[in-house]
Amino acid sequence: APLVYQTPSNKTVPIIYDSDQGPTVSVPLQEMFGEVVSPKIAGGKVPIRFELLSPARRPIQTTSDLANFWRTSYFEVAKEMRGRYPKHRWPEQPLEEKPGKSLKRFS
Repeated sequence: APLVYQTPSNKTVPIIYDSDQGPTVSVPLQEMFGEVVSPKIAGGKVPIRFELLSPARRPIQTTSDLANFWRTSYFEVAKEMRGRYPKHRWPEQPLEEKPGKSLKRFS
């Protein structure tokens, strides 16, 4: 079984294996922009569970179905997080956003 997961922004994150929760990756939400399909391990049989983190590194959502998350609950999460973390990226089109740093770029 793999020990690490590589995010769409090429960041390497450890995979934590738990007998109750299954393989889990804790990663800032913005690192996952553009990842439409939930990655699976064990020959494509076991989905990785994602613990998506706020800019403060606190869990804000847990999912094994990223496609469904981006279509549904992301918008509620983003709405709440925009108020708490206004300097961070919470785009209306997260799948079109480049993955990576959380902070907005100011010109």
